Amino acid sequence: LLLTLLKYSDNIIVYLVKIIKGVYIMVSKTVTVTDPEGLHMRPAGVFAKGMAKFDSDVTINFNGKATNGKSLLNIIGACIKCGSEVEIQCDGADEEEALKTAIEMIESGLGE
Repeated sequence: LLLTLLKYSDNIIVYLVKIIKGVYIMVSKTVTVTDPEGLHMRPAGVFAKGMAKFDSDVTINFNGKATNGKSLLNIIGACIKCGSEVEIQCDGADEEEALKTAIEMIESGLGE
């Protein structure tokens, strides 16, 4: 597995991952959770439902742990509080659109 940094622009890091059977691109961005209660039941559900429409894998990295961004229970279990910095990673065919949507959702406070 060879990771090659391709570009760094506006906190979005794009990696080229070369694997024997193919080439995959993954995008990520770090964002601060603004919801006053953090990612509790309702905002976690809004986020998971919003990410479910994408084919890409969505991962939330927080406190050294990777959490499935499409799983309500996993997001709640991550105990992400207001003011926490999280890295959102998207990997798949529609990763750019998934990342853009994820960041917009979190920055908007997930409707709270």
